[in-house]
Amino acid sequence: MERTKIAFVSLGCDKNLMDSEIMIGLIEEEGYIITPDESDADIIIVNSCGFIMDANEEAIDNILRIADYKINGKLYGIIVTGCMAQRYKEEIFKSLPEVDAVVGTGDFEKIGEVIKALTEGKKQVKLITDSNNKLREENSLKRKISTAGGFAYLKIAEGCDNLCTYCTIPSLRGKYRSRTMESLLSEARMLSENGVKEIIVIAQDTSMYGTDIYGKKALPNLLRKISEIDGIEWIRILYCYPENITDELIDEIYKNDKICQYLDMPIQHSDDKILKRMGRKSTREGLLSVIGKIREKMPDFCVRTTLIVGFPGETEENFNNLVNFVKEVEFDRLGVFTYSREENTPAYKMRDQIDEDVKKQRKDYIMELQKSISSKKCDGFIGKTLKVIIEGKIEGEDNVFCGRSYRDCYEIDGFVFFKGEGDLIAGDFVFVKITGASDYDLIGVIDYEFAE
Repeated sequence: MERTKIAFVSLGCDKNLMDSEIMIGLIEEEGYIITPDESDADIIIVNSCGFIMDANEEAIDNILRIADYKINGKLYGIIVTGCMAQRYKEEIFKSLPEVDAVVGTGDFEKIGEVIKALTEGKKQVKLITDSNNKLREENSLKRKISTAGGFAYLKIAEGCDNLCTYCTIPSLRGKYRSRTMESLLSEARMLSENGVKEIIVIAQDTSMYGTDIYGKKALPNLLRKISEIDGIEWIRILYCYPENITDELIDEIYKNDKICQYLDMPIQHSDDKILKRMGRKSTREGLLSVIGKIREKMPDFCVRTTLIVGFPGETEENFNNLVNFVKEVEFDRLGVFTYSREENTPAYKMRDQIDEDVKKQRKDYIMELQKSISSKKCDGFIGKTLKVIIEGKIEGEDNVFCGRSYRDCYEIDGFVFFKGEGDLIAGDFVFVKITGASDYDLIGVIDYEFAE
């Protein structure tokens, strides 16, 4: 009897991608075949994002697209997992009759049970119990790494206790739940044994790691222990809330050569009135203080952030305060989102909602401002030599490769384009002397004489 073939569509954030990798490992363990060819699949799993409406629409578009394989292929089952499944668990079968099963964010480890039910001919299978369920830690060792180029994500916690007024994550992913340090170190060792050289540490809020199980912020200690693993050369930290960045964490980054001098610090705004309305615990002065501490100790430190413009009640004055803050701080990397009005969040009911055109204008203004800041920052690296992890060769170019420096996180930042000779392998490190720059990227040549 031919074994059931499963295809995967993984949408949304890096945290969702890790869930997909674990599901793929569990599915293979149960004897099913993972296929990259959707047209040859018996069942397709859509691991959805449901954080904002645009993400829901992307998931729906994919569901409707793959439903065509039920007519023109051999597909008989569509399973929706992830945040959209959790968010719309009561409506999804009625609104999307193409869907045959839904699995909640706390239940994805039981994906094999759901697949089995579909192979037995069952329809409208629902497995959604508690979003606060904890991951069975041994399952993290079964994940199938889907990222190429020598890096992988390490999710150190699930859920979130930060009740930001615009955010649906706590209702979709549950309360903050740290994983044990032992399980994380076992997973990091497994990643290293599989050729991973850069670990990207993720969670909804990495700065709070350990507070629920160890009674203190344990991120510095975790980073120190990961850095002791042979084969790991870079550790990069994402989603670190500014108000929880301690002197101990700053010191650990400063003295630990394996930790990239890079921090993704999602501040969302800088105006105290808007921060308060957002339910954020930061203040303008607090933000300036922590960024100042970091840069005083590490002048070339890369501070990355994200902002939300057009939040309800954001006046021209509030927006101008944000603009002036961006000018003052000069973030190394910055992304801007327009506020998305999400049902079942406190901000949804707030008065003084902002017109969509105004939101877009404000976003475009800050992004244009940031372009000039980024260009100046990039120019400052001309003449320096940077360690770069190779991503691949540029097609159609003679001996031109691209990679990432410590300033560049996968998919969200810039690149280093450089000339090199011979067979350079993705995931390996080289040293590149920077000879030029654009608004967001650096250009250079391999520095064969550089000694680290």
